[in-house]
Amino acid sequence: MSNDQAILMIANSETDSNLYYATKFLAPDPFIFIQTHGHKTIVMSDLELDRAKAQARVNEVLSYSKIEQPLKEKGLADPKTIDVVDACLKERGVKRLLVPGEFGFRHAEALRAKGYFLTTKPDPFFEERVLKSSEEIEAITETQRATEAATEAAIEVIRESKIKKDELHWSGGVLTAEAIKKIINVKLMEMDCIAQHTIVACGIQGCDPHDEGSGPLRPNQSIVMDVFPRSGRTRYYADMTRTVVKGRASDALRKLYDTVRRAQEEGIERVRDGVEGQTIHQKIMTTFEQSGYETGPKNGRMQGFFHGTGHGVGLDIHEPPRISKAKWTLKAGEVVTVEPGLYYPEIGAVRIEDLVVVTKTGCTNLTRSPKVLEL
Repeated sequence: MSNDQAILMIANSETDSNLYYATKFLAPDPFIFIQTHGHKTIVMSDLELDRAKAQARVNEVLSYSKIEQPLKEKGLADPKTIDVVDACLKERGVKRLLVPGEFGFRHAEALRAKGYFLTTKPDPFFEERVLKSSEEIEAITETQRATEAATEAAIEVIRESKIKKDELHWSGGVLTAEAIKKIINVKLMEMDCIAQHTIVACGIQGCDPHDEGSGPLRPNQSIVMDVFPRSGRTRYYADMTRTVVKGRASDALRKLYDTVRRAQEEGIERVRDGVEGQTIHQKIMTTFEQSGYETGPKNGRMQGFFHGTGHGVGLDIHEPPRISKAKWTLKAGEVVTVEPGLYYPEIGAVRIEDLVVVTKTGCTNLTRSPKVLEL
């Protein structure tokens, strides 16, 4: 960023992770953030002013109404947000602005009309977000422990369930994906975490990696459980996937599981500072192909391994870096998933996912949950 340029964001920090990262202040309504030469200023409504002064990690908290009042006195009957931004920027002598890619179009047009020059940059907007501090790694690890506890509670229920014909039964009725998701989500809530589209997908449902799953759980079929909550306290996510079978896996499904597990372990072994994520992803693709598992469309749907090997996790569940076809050189301090999977409707679905921290010499696995297929 050049010396005559300011960072500008106008958003609410409940949904905008960049704004929360910059301020560590959580607010449901949009507010103004300006950063010049490392100096962070936020402009807050009277409703949030005192709380922001107490909680926000910024250099300066200004009152929206106090900036607005002189504008009214100068004859501007109904000052808009951009008028308040303009007043702040004029004080700082700034005409060039760096804004996020999702910056509001109407705000951008209004600023250009006032003579400002706007540029943006691809993610990561704050490059330092990619490298996690020890405080951030501790927060992610805490969320991961809750993820493991909730997943283990679900696995224990599946383990205790009874096989009756083509269904699993538990607590006097048919055990469903919805019931398992409820067990997971309630356990997460008890540990101050918020569930986000928890996946419990049985059989062919698991062959669509983002199918959240529904209906009765079946014996002798793969059950993919992908759990990725956000901490209600720190706002940091975690992510883990386990695949289990209640009963007996077919030989084909067991081979599928063993191949995915081996590929995942190979992927984890290759994660280290300076390695291309693309190289790790291609190695896993090669392992699958050499094991006889081809990827491509068949009978109208994709089969094989057709998603990335991993993604960054932090204040967003999917953030840079990537371990995929995209080019990205891993760096020490990044937190990434390693989650290969294979999906064949005639066999089943298997995905295994751990969360690791990239180090200079390899990686540290934040995941402790065991990997067991048959229950």
